[in-house]
Amino acid sequence: MHGQPKYDANATHLDYANADAPKGGKIKIAAIGTFDTLNPYSIKGKAAMGLNLAYDQLMARVWDEPFTMYPLIAERIEIPEDRSSITVHINPKARFHDGSPITADDVIFSFETLKEQGRPNMRQIYGLVDQVVRRDPLTVYFHFGEGYDRETVMILTLMPVLSKAYWQDRTFDQTTLESPLLNGPYRIKDFDAGRYITYERVPNYWAADLLTNVGHHNFDEITYEYYRDDSVSFEAFASGQTDLRRESDLRKWSDAYDFPAITNGEIIKEALPHNRPEKTRGFIFNTRRPLFDDIRVREALTLLFDRYQLNKTLFNHEKKFITSYFPNSEFEALTFVTAPETVPIDMRAQMRSASKLLKESGWSVENGKQTKNGETLSFEVLLQHPEDEKIALHFQQNLKRLGIEIQIRVADSAGFIRRLQAYDYDIVLHHWQSSLSPGTEQMLYWGCEAAGQQGRFNYAGICDPEIDRLAAQVAQTASRGELVETMRALDAKLLAGHYIIPLFYIGKDFVAYKTTIKRPEITPLYGMVTETWWTQTDGDNP
Repeated sequence: MHGQPKYDANATHLDYANADAPKGGKIKIAAIGTFDTLNPYSIKGKAAMGLNLAYDQLMARVWDEPFTMYPLIAERIEIPEDRSSITVHINPKARFHDGSPITADDVIFSFETLKEQGRPNMRQIYGLVDQVVRRDPLTVYFHFGEGYDRETVMILTLMPVLSKAYWQDRTFDQTTLESPLLNGPYRIKDFDAGRYITYERVPNYWAADLLTNVGHHNFDEITYEYYRDDSVSFEAFASGQTDLRRESDLRKWSDAYDFPAITNGEIIKEALPHNRPEKTRGFIFNTRRPLFDDIRVREALTLLFDRYQLNKTLFNHEKKFITSYFPNSEFEALTFVTAPETVPIDMRAQMRSASKLLKESGWSVENGKQTKNGETLSFEVLLQHPEDEKIALHFQQNLKRLGIEIQIRVADSAGFIRRLQAYDYDIVLHHWQSSLSPGTEQMLYWGCEAAGQQGRFNYAGICDPEIDRLAAQVAQTASRGELVETMRALDAKLLAGHYIIPLFYIGKDFVAYKTTIKRPEITPLYGMVTETWWTQTDGDNP
């Protein structure tokens, strides 16, 4: 996206992959819920886990660079300086699993199908193409029309390539449990809808020796076992039914990993640091509501949240305070000064400051309650997960001390998503997620247009001309330095608006796995990449 690629034509493998990793063995991983389709690119149905293993894209992304693409189906590409077009030269060796060649017709068919019937993000990006030309059987030219930016060409190279011969007489935009003709390093071996799906490594995979695949895809079989919920999934791992588990619950990580396989040394438990931006998670104010259109009210409520005490009580000070909209990254503005996680907050001073702000905005205490024009200061906090109720209750206690009332509502998954997409809440406990290469999504997070469009991601209803300008500039930056400078300015402007009561992040991936599973010594920028892990027996010496 910016600057030069890390790897040149002489590179033999990625730094975070073990080129000598042995092939073989099986791994079983838990998945939650169910699935009813083997087509991950249609909006209909819930796709099975792991289908990314069976589909190749035009180019392959690596995880020790912010956003760099390397050859895969596209043996090489040509782009002009302004990135207004891309010419894709298909690798003559590229094949589907039945041995048929991947051609320009497949690429054009994939583009047209996904533009009309694919996921919304695909439709949006592919819709920026105003000309497609088949130059020869292995060459396709794409030209971008109005609205493209420097990131558009990058995202287009992430396009999966479908088989025209397979799909042209089938309906793409529907659920299917028929295994399509695929082209990735794995193919579907067996499945039982909603219960499990098993992938087997393709022994004659055409791209196995390419830079981005050496030392990857080492397991002969990968199975995703489906469980009703995470509690059942955890018990399955503890009893040895699955082989690897990524843990997202710090409380469970601290307290529940004391089962026999851990104490007997049959399971390795690791916290692996990473350098990708963490989720910006917190209580998000809906500024579309008159109460939260006043920045003084938002700032006052933020002062009344005791993050120190909550971190101590629930997480034993193991989480870090979020002090940026891009935590754990070089995009942090570093203008939001806060005490370290282990230093208590002077809540009396903060309550005095909060009272002053509320008074300035017209609120006063009558009969123990904050009132204004005959109305009390009250609102609802919307939650998705029952475990978050402890956080909301902690917040509620401090608010009561200043005469503020809140109602806590835990919605079911469908109800939460419905209200989130309709911006139907006062405050919602949710998050934004950015990458090491932020782009056009920043306009969806913070832009005025997204604030007025339901189903977007501007949960706070932010509409500020300067924020709009900075967010739009992100995808147009020509260098990494310019990108960092723009993102820091955007972060500072967002922080000044007090649109969120920020919570915590960790900066590590928690993973536990059987001792027969091995991983490379190097963990890349984005964190652990299980595609580079392998099974090792006593006879292996990689």
